[in-house]
Amino acid sequence: MRRRMNFAVAITVLIVTAGCGLAGASENEAVSAPPVSVAPTTAEPVAEETTAAAPAETTTKPKTTKKPKTTKKPTASPSAAQEDWSQEAGCYDYVGKNISKTKAKVALKKASGRIYWRTEAPHLKLNFTLVRAVSWQESGWQSAIKNCDGGFGLMQVMPATLDHVNQRFGLDYDATGDYQDNAYAGANYLAWLTRYFGHNYFKDNYDLSPSKCKSHSSWCLLNLVISGYNAGYGEVDAVAKSKSLPNPDYVDSVRSLMADCPCDKY
Repeated sequence: MRRRMNFAVAITVLIVTAGCGLAGASENEAVSAPPVSVAPTTAEPVAEETTAAAPAETTTKPKTTKKPKTTKKPTASPSAAQEDWSQEAGCYDYVGKNISKTKAKVALKKASGRIYWRTEAPHLKLNFTLVRAVSWQESGWQSAIKNCDGGFGLMQVMPATLDHVNQRFGLDYDATGDYQDNAYAGANYLAWLTRYFGHNYFKDNYDLSPSKCKSHSSWCLLNLVISGYNAGYGEVDAVAKSKSLPNPDYVDSVRSLMADCPCDKY
């Protein structure tokens, strides 16, 4: 009987001891080793914040494509209006094709070097500075341009002016079909104006030097010749008493071109 009691007591002690061991293991795990599921839950938000803070590391920047450079459409060759001819006429057309500026320059030099009054005023001479400035003012050195008022070519010779020169000197200039004749006719008319105004107002002094003029609007031979080429000698005669010019803006423009002309680059 006593053995049975001792045996029962021994079994009870074993059971209690075993139960206490299981409980101790559970408590140790709770303290020293937190559940595995806790670690991911505390680490994942940090990874998400890092990604949000530095999107450049996780995303690829889209490539920026450069816009193609816009180029101006090519424009036609400036035959209807010279890009550096500031005195463009209001209404004009073209008959044929313009010669080169080089040829125009040669033609104007030939015209300015001639002596047009061999018997009455052989010492009367034009100069290339005047002829080239008048031609640039009138046409921009375009040989085929025809103004709506009838002026044609390098010197914009009017039909009435051509008749006047041809009849006065017994010539046969073809100012509409020959650019050299056009230059001759225009220069011849400048020489005629020089003779006319020099004889009537300056005692046969035919000096066309700019130094003889106080200003671009003063009453001097050079200014009168330029004025008469544009307005006609009759208009100049009409204002002679006041010693003014009927077209001071035109004269000023030509005088300025004599000093500094875009045509000088040719």
